[in-house]
Amino acid sequence: MSTDKITFLTNWHATPYHAPLYLAQSKGFFKEEGLKVALLEPNDPSDVTEIIGSGKVDMGFKAMIHTLAAKARNFPVTSIGSLLDEPFTGVIYLKGSGITEDFRSLKGKRIGYVGEFGKIQIDELTKYYGMTADDYTAVRCGMNVTKAIIEGTIDAGIGLENVQMVELADWLASQNRPRTDVQMLRIDQLAELGCCCFCSILYIANDAFLAANGERVRKFMNAVKRATEYVLAEPAQAFEEYVAMKPIMGTPVNRQIFERSFAYFSRDLKNVQRDWNKVTNYGKRLGILDADFQANYTNEFLSWDLDADSTDPLGDQKRMAELQKEVADQGGFRRLQVASA
Repeated sequence: MSTDKITFLTNWHATPYHAPLYLAQSKGFFKEEGLKVALLEPNDPSDVTEIIGSGKVDMGFKAMIHTLAAKARNFPVTSIGSLLDEPFTGVIYLKGSGITEDFRSLKGKRIGYVGEFGKIQIDELTKYYGMTADDYTAVRCGMNVTKAIIEGTIDAGIGLENVQMVELADWLASQNRPRTDVQMLRIDQLAELGCCCFCSILYIANDAFLAANGERVRKFMNAVKRATEYVLAEPAQAFEEYVAMKPIMGTPVNRQIFERSFAYFSRDLKNVQRDWNKVTNYGKRLGILDADFQANYTNEFLSWDLDADSTDPLGDQKRMAELQKEVADQGGFRRLQVASA
């Protein structure tokens, strides 16, 4: 069998929710598809779409809002599938910081963000709450929001419910404080988006690579689909195998992050049109996309039957919040039963 090499750049260093990608490698699914895949990690997550768009790397992971912004900046990339669907994203803070459920309590605070779009999102929200961008101090933290909150260099920061909130809850426990002292102001609720899809984590690819290697891309997606099915069917065993491949994953907090990510894994890997429409409109509202911008995604490389869209996405969001609270309290692996047509 001939071997085709593909380079793949993750959105940050190896993370528990990257399990399907790394397991596709360790379990030989790529090899069985006749592919050789080089898995790469970036020094700076902000560089990922530019590196892939330049053609230096073939494929990678990136959030939906960044994938849209990449095209707007003339980086030729397209989403070909979803890894995580709608992970809750927002401004994370600790009780006792002076921040409350009222967005206006951020006035005078130092707010950390990963990349420039986080600041754009917060700046836009200030308009809706009678504030201006000068009413808070923006601090660019990259992927170090958790560390910055713990060290007190920021009062709050943008992060994910299944990553930074888990890390902070673990730290709180080490300080004999309640894990529930970590809180989140969800951006989707503050901005009235109706979904958390702007931070869905996607499989993206360079457009020229896609055009020239359609069959190889289908084989790649077949392999990660098999790995995803394995993760969903045998999560505890899958995580053990991931730790064997990536020993750095073998910590209690990484196990907790994996458990909290479990409900967000996309079962069929599809790009959800409704989500793309909402986030494209949100990008236009933020001023990062032109009025005539067309979203850059496709499902043509997914060679299996796709699930029907949920008939109650807003209800799903409420049920997901309840489910994730249960996982935070009790641990384990739980998935939401989505109502579909």
